[in-house]
Amino acid sequence: MPTTSTTPASDRWRAPRAGAGRRDPEVRAIAERVLAGERISPAQALTLHDRADLLTLGELADAVRRRLHPPGPDGRAAVTYIVDRNVNPTNVCITDCGFCAFYRRPDHAEAYVLPREELHRKVGETAELGGRQILMQGGHHPYLKTAWWCELIADLREHFPQVNAHALSAPELDHLAKLDKRPVEEVIRDLADAGLGSVPGAGAEILVERVRKIIAPKKTKTDRWLDVHRKVHEAGLRSSATMMFGHVETPAERIEHLARLRDLQDETGGFTAFASWNMQPDGVPEEQKYPRRTTHAVYLRVQSIARIFLDNFDNMQTSYVTQGMKIAQASLRYGCNDFGGTMLEENVVSAAGCFHLESIQTIERMISAAGFTPLQRNSWYGIVDERFAGPDSARGPARREDARPPAWRRAAAEATP
Repeated sequence: MPTTSTTPASDRWRAPRAGAGRRDPEVRAIAERVLAGERISPAQALTLHDRADLLTLGELADAVRRRLHPPGPDGRAAVTYIVDRNVNPTNVCITDCGFCAFYRRPDHAEAYVLPREELHRKVGETAELGGRQILMQGGHHPYLKTAWWCELIADLREHFPQVNAHALSAPELDHLAKLDKRPVEEVIRDLADAGLGSVPGAGAEILVERVRKIIAPKKTKTDRWLDVHRKVHEAGLRSSATMMFGHVETPAERIEHLARLRDLQDETGGFTAFASWNMQPDGVPEEQKYPRRTTHAVYLRVQSIARIFLDNFDNMQTSYVTQGMKIAQASLRYGCNDFGGTMLEENVVSAAGCFHLESIQTIERMISAAGFTPLQRNSWYGIVDERFAGPDSARGPARREDARPPAWRRAAAEATP
């Protein structure tokens, strides 16, 4: 792991000038390793972060993307997306993260728990539009235990079987285990039996304890976040991984975060994708603690480094909700091969002043205009698009509709006469 500094990234780092990477012999040597398909070390990743110019990083990240997702017979590689909706069954949370503008304490006048009929309406609307995923997160509610979530997920699975419950981040699962006073493995098992299909990567922020003690002191610690995902993978479920940067972390701590993820992926292979975004500081409870929002160039830099370093992650997801459509489109040449979800509804980053939600048609137009073929996927990166004609990945089997976790495949087999 790299040695960390207590100087925030925004105060410590200045972008290299254009062409700096080509003039730096150490950067050139690392670039040769990347182009040869070799793994780079955390120290080498930090060198690229600090000393390579943005165009050099983009070229390297794009080369990695092309290697993992080569173009088809028409010369165009696929870029995937999913028709989904973010639904927050409750906004009640007791972790008091100073960077979150969405949550409310249990006794707040704006605290809510959505009634079941409202949840049915939201998921039903998504299903009617061909939706394949509902992202459900509810913070750390002090009274909603695992049984409540199991009942909700089973109910939605019964009524909308084609829509996967992509739900409950690692800190939420850890919170449920504490409420239930039992091991998190049992919580995960019960939720999977109820129909939970995958777990989002939220709550990672920066997986370094110095940072977490500043921005989220009540939230699950680094090792526990990683171990909960390990147990999710051991249960036969898949999960995504994320990073929220651009606050009090250093460049070395960004790389340390990526290294912890890469190590766990080496161990389990359970992560489907990685996504990153810069913190949205407007209107959050502790806004005075954070620097100004980082630039789009920093976002492209960090995303490129992630694509180069996370050589065992097949998929990189852009963040048009925080970056806007033009930068998301540009990120397809900086290592991203997935446009994320249509997000027919989004509440968390919107609470901090982000309103970049777009239609299916706009997403497809932006992907096509960037020189790629848009294809719809499911939560596990199985292609569910009738335009899909065959394998489009250099790794593993053809991605297709049955790329689902074992529990779902068993349930489908049992339902077959």
